Amino acid sequence: MSKTRNQGKKKQKDTLLKRINNWLHLWLGLISGIIVLIVCLTGCIWVFNEEITGLLEPETKVAWQDKPVVKPSELMQIAAKLYPEKVPSYANYQQGRAINLNLRAANAGLKDRRTGNTILKVNPYTGEVISTEVHKPGESDFFRFILNGHRFLWMPAKIGRPIVNYGTLIFVVLLITGLIWWYPNKWNQSTRDKSFKIKWGASFKRVNLDLHNVLGFYALLFLLAIALTGMVYGIKWYSEGIYWVTSGGDKLAEYKRLDSDSTLKGKGYTPEKAMDMAWSQVITRHPKSMGFYYNFADTTDARAAINITVYPNKGQFYNSQGYTFDQHSLNELKREDAYSITYAQASFGQKLRKMNYDIHVGSILGFPGKVLAFLASLIGASLPITGFLVWYGRKFKKKKPGKILVKQPNVIHQEQAEQLLAEI
Repeated sequence: MSKTRNQGKKKQKDTLLKRINNWLHLWLGLISGIIVLIVCLTGCIWVFNEEITGLLEPETKVAWQDKPVVKPSELMQIAAKLYPEKVPSYANYQQGRAINLNLRAANAGLKDRRTGNTILKVNPYTGEVISTEVHKPGESDFFRFILNGHRFLWMPAKIGRPIVNYGTLIFVVLLITGLIWWYPNKWNQSTRDKSFKIKWGASFKRVNLDLHNVLGFYALLFLLAIALTGMVYGIKWYSEGIYWVTSGGDKLAEYKRLDSDSTLKGKGYTPEKAMDMAWSQVITRHPKSMGFYYNFADTTDARAAINITVYPNKGQFYNSQGYTFDQHSLNELKREDAYSITYAQASFGQKLRKMNYDIHVGSILGFPGKVLAFLASLIGASLPITGFLVWYGRKFKKKKPGKILVKQPNVIHQEQAEQLLAEI
């Protein structure tokens, strides 16, 4: 009885705000748990996609050499020789690796994936084809599968994307409510130990609770950074709002396709010449770039343009620089999105937007940052599991049989007995 009263008094000490906070943390956690688990686990794997690919494909490692990489026209010639029925779609490269040259069917547009694609791994200095990957229509490689789970839960994008986006928003709320729940009412040696240390020698329930509370606290800031940057890619109002706040009230310019002048079709440069000249302009401005991505203009679409992005640092994208050229005249087309300006010239809001992906995967801090992102995501994946076990243990715990109270017989004191006898 006294134990029940003490528990009741303990519950009454919580304010209404804290009771609402705890209720939100519990039920939002139960609702979004499976989403958080999948997104965090796939995020763990994706963080090291380049490193894992390098281990699985050691032949694609190419030592840096102090000489130019092959030109776009040379890649086009390689593709035409091996696959005359296909045309290059895009090429990407990072120093120390082979060039990935993606080929598509000649009669398919850039966005048409129903025809499948072929990827050639090409030595960036000699043009030698190191390996070939052929993907059938609808087929994807391992990391594309992981990314689809991370972004869509392997559902159709129209269904899975909003579920992941708003599941991530719920996760942000869970992190904040979890911090409030974690914060003790009074700091002393006992509460400090419970808040910052895992008692490994305790019972399973206690260790599980510590794993949820303590690890959740230590990973909090990293998980918030990952979640907040992830929502930039999926929730439009959030993305625009964050940019508005960080840029001092500027409106986020939407990415718009820049078109070539279709009236110049057949009057300008050949596709090979246009690609080489565009590439030459960009690489002249960035001679020390450690990576690049460029798409070959779709010659079946007279309005299609040439897009080239260069990456000054290996494994990082925040200071990348993008360029767009008319495929016929080779005039540079002016972009107005946040990625069009150089990092050095960008405002704070633009710099933050350019750093968004690197913050999301931890590469903003180099390889140690990726390790931190991996560990934080792993902890994030564990939180729905440990949280569920905490709730299940409290909700469905076996109740100990209560003590049987034996009713004592009525006892009449001596004075009462004498008084009764006197009245008879």
